[in-house]
Amino acid sequence: MNKWSLQLASSFRNRVILIFFVIILVPFLLFAYYSHIKAIEGISGTNTKMTMSYLLQTRKNFEMYLETLNGQINDLIGQKQLQDLLEREPESGAEEEDFAVDMLTLMSQEAKTIDAFRVKVLPLDPGAFPSYMSTLGESGSMADLDWFQRSKNVVSPSWYLWMPKQGEYAKPLLAYVKRFTGLYDQEPRGLIVTEVTEDYLRRYFASSEELKDQKLLLVSGDGIVHYDSASNEWTGQPFPSASFVEFMGEGDQGSRSLTIGGEEYLADYVAMPSRPWTIVSLTPLRELAGTIDQINRMLVIFIILYVICCIGVLFYITSRFTQPIAHLVRLMRKLESENLQYLVPWSSRNDEVGWLYRGVGSLVRRIEGLIEEASMSERRKKALEFQVLSHQINPHFLYNTLESIRWKAENHGRSDISEMVSALGNLLRLSLNQGREITTLRREIEQVKAYVLIEQARMGQAIRIIYSLEPEVMDLPFLRLLLQPLIENAIQHSVRGNFDKGKIMIASRLEDGDIVIDIADNGAGIPPEILADLQKEQPEEERYSAARRGVGLRNVNDRLRLYFGDRYRLTFETGPGIGTKITVRHPVLEDGDRPDPSSDGPKKI
Repeated sequence: MNKWSLQLASSFRNRVILIFFVIILVPFLLFAYYSHIKAIEGISGTNTKMTMSYLLQTRKNFEMYLETLNGQINDLIGQKQLQDLLEREPESGAEEEDFAVDMLTLMSQEAKTIDAFRVKVLPLDPGAFPSYMSTLGESGSMADLDWFQRSKNVVSPSWYLWMPKQGEYAKPLLAYVKRFTGLYDQEPRGLIVTEVTEDYLRRYFASSEELKDQKLLLVSGDGIVHYDSASNEWTGQPFPSASFVEFMGEGDQGSRSLTIGGEEYLADYVAMPSRPWTIVSLTPLRELAGTIDQINRMLVIFIILYVICCIGVLFYITSRFTQPIAHLVRLMRKLESENLQYLVPWSSRNDEVGWLYRGVGSLVRRIEGLIEEASMSERRKKALEFQVLSHQINPHFLYNTLESIRWKAENHGRSDISEMVSALGNLLRLSLNQGREITTLRREIEQVKAYVLIEQARMGQAIRIIYSLEPEVMDLPFLRLLLQPLIENAIQHSVRGNFDKGKIMIASRLEDGDIVIDIADNGAGIPPEILADLQKEQPEEERYSAARRGVGLRNVNDRLRLYFGDRYRLTFETGPGIGTKITVRHPVLEDGDRPDPSSDGPKKI
């Protein structure tokens, strides 16, 4: 089986699910979405017409108020007493104080006739009227303010937005500043400042009862909000949408949707041609769509129930038909990796799926038997090879001969020869291990030490080797002839020729229930081509010929895998200038256990 086959087997179920969504759910969801959008558009259109009519009426009422207010101010300007008071500047402090009393009395009387929060008359030269300005809460420096200079030098009146920090009032207000002249000589006399607070504006800019969250705004030509019906939230700030400000400049009235602060609004506006403002209405779309929220909720509930029912039908179809086929494909993929330990489900069914699974199960059992037979044959062959190697010489004959040589060397005072012969005897004894495959890690280390002693005597050079062994692993069962070939390789290829600096380190530890041995040297490292050759699989005939030539790195690796499985093998860390580290992973065996090459290997603790 290949990847294409796996995708083909699983795609049948995917096709069923995809067809369901494409034919059943998708059109239904699209229709529901289209209906929702059209409902919103219809409600928005109706609201736009209603809001536009409301804004036009608001503009008309507000224009009438402003015209009335302007007429009341003109009546005040026409008062002879006001004209006389400002005809000339006072010549003394006493005269200026009399002026203040007369002007305040006049304004107190006339304020009742003007529909505004407060009306103030300001001389063109405030510095000449200190007592009067002080009574108003102002100072002579007012003449230096921009709005004062601008209003003093123009004929047409102006509107200004004064925030709380610019005046005595605690809330924002609109100030209507008008310069007036003498009735007969047309000479500028002063400025009349009429202040209109939000209480007066609220009479004309109140949200409709049907739309609680509607916001009405007065926006100046430069995009600054001069009044906000929602507690002056935006008053004094630029309108949040610069594009809508540009849109307002394209006509006298209009409507469009916009998003402010993550919320969608329906925005309508009506310009005031004779005034510096535009009236803007902002209505949240969520409020407009409130009438269809219940329908949307019912629609969502229906869709959820519908999807649950369809998923149940799909689950039944896939579990009874497509899932067994997909599972069979996955099973065959696992069989490709030589892992045959899988149960074969659905074999009891009497339909085609059951016949298919029973056939695969029979095939798997047959293949498993053949693999087991081949594995047993391979292990017997390996065992015979080691038996032949172990019995090529008579161990007792060699022991006795070496012992005789050692005594003769002692008698002649050659302790060096005696030590070398003793080490050779130990090496032979530990290597043969009385024909048993399992020894202990302590005996393996003794064998390594005996081999190192022989090599030092043979080469006439000291070999630096460091042992870092944990006591708890020393007496654990260990497969024989694993470490000595690795030490031999390290000496031959790393230490030899570099006795001054070369060194070898052997470390042991327990890790994840296994014995782990690290053998590291500081040599030149293993060339990449040789390392690749060690790590690749060898054909059977080459593997056996290599075993006959000697017990080397590949033989150690093969024995680990043969006895304990693919998880147990040699791993290499090497590179130029960093040396080589070979890691041996060996399972912790039951005490006294002896692996049989013809069996599945020893049991772990």
